[in-house]
Amino acid sequence: MTSTFDFNPFDEATRRDPYPLYARARREQPVFKHAAFPVTSVFRFADCQAILKDPATWSSVFPPPPNLPADEDFIPSMIGTDPPEHTRLRSLVSQAFTPRIIRKLEPRLVEVAHELLDEAMRDGSVDLVEALAYPLPVIAIAEIIGIPTEDRALFKVWSDAAVENLGSGLLVPPTDEQIQKQRDVIQQMRAYFRPLAEQRRVEPREDLLSGLVVAEEEGSKLEFNELLQMLILLLVAGNETTTTLIGSAVLALLDHPEQLERLRADRALLPTAVEEVMRFGSPVQLDPRRATRDLEIDGVKIDADQIVINWLGSANRDEAVFSAPEVFDIGRKDNRHLGFGFGQHFCLGANLARLEARVALGALLDHTRGFRRIDDEPLPLHPSIVFRGVTSLPLELDWI
Repeated sequence: MTSTFDFNPFDEATRRDPYPLYARARREQPVFKHAAFPVTSVFRFADCQAILKDPATWSSVFPPPPNLPADEDFIPSMIGTDPPEHTRLRSLVSQAFTPRIIRKLEPRLVEVAHELLDEAMRDGSVDLVEALAYPLPVIAIAEIIGIPTEDRALFKVWSDAAVENLGSGLLVPPTDEQIQKQRDVIQQMRAYFRPLAEQRRVEPREDLLSGLVVAEEEGSKLEFNELLQMLILLLVAGNETTTTLIGSAVLALLDHPEQLERLRADRALLPTAVEEVMRFGSPVQLDPRRATRDLEIDGVKIDADQIVINWLGSANRDEAVFSAPEVFDIGRKDNRHLGFGFGQHFCLGANLARLEARVALGALLDHTRGFRRIDDEPLPLHPSIVFRGVTSLPLELDWI
């Protein structure tokens, strides 16, 4: 007799290896109404894709938790808006992430990655997150925005606090302590960015902050609170996701040594290797939406205003879409994963994340003959259920 299906996104064992449960959900409970949480989970690729590409039926605007204050510190970011507001906000920031701009960044990112690993070579063992996976994306987004070099350390403090409980509020209300912590971070960022923005207004430079300060689209400028939320979003999306991607890539290669040797032998596989990590490891595990009307998914009734969580990590291993989905293949063809989302909210920085991951892996291969985990102890998980990644990755490296 089949046991009762349940899925708790906060369970540590599930977070460390959700894939057996995802596979069972796709077979038995592709649309699962949680008893413990006020959400419905969706696990199949086709259902997730259909939801993400239909903003009229599936909104990205969510009701705030009842205990969240309604003031300027908690206005939604771009990812929490629908058209036409989303269209306006995205158009104002997309200028910094065109393929041409991203290509121009590559030489600088290669230089930074090699500098970081040159510095790490003083030790036989390093925490790869601390040495490479975190600082590379931070430096990249800081330089894109126009943050002074000496202030980049602030990013880690702000980013860690901003993402600590990301996604949890959809399932359980935040505590007063968590709300106050978020407010403190937002107010610190407001105090930091307001004079910087005013400086750019008077003396614009070739950076995103200057562009956002003066940007105008159809007569609608970015208000300062919108600017602040945009910077918070770019800070989080610009480093947390890519840090997780780089760490996930190294862990996947360590778990599949034949694929690591294959990549060492053929660097031309770096682009498809990164796409396979996005599919196989899904650094961002979920993407929520709110139903705008009553409807059904696979025969399951969904009420208007019901929050549905699309589990990208499950969709990316769907047997109906991917051949041998449990196999990690860095040369996989036709890899149409949902790792960067889908539809109007497709990750604005996807090409930057891809580039940073390729550069990080390439530099690591350039500097080492081999690398391995220091021990088999469980690695510390990212605190947010949105991300499947680790915050520390101690390695022994055989330097060249």
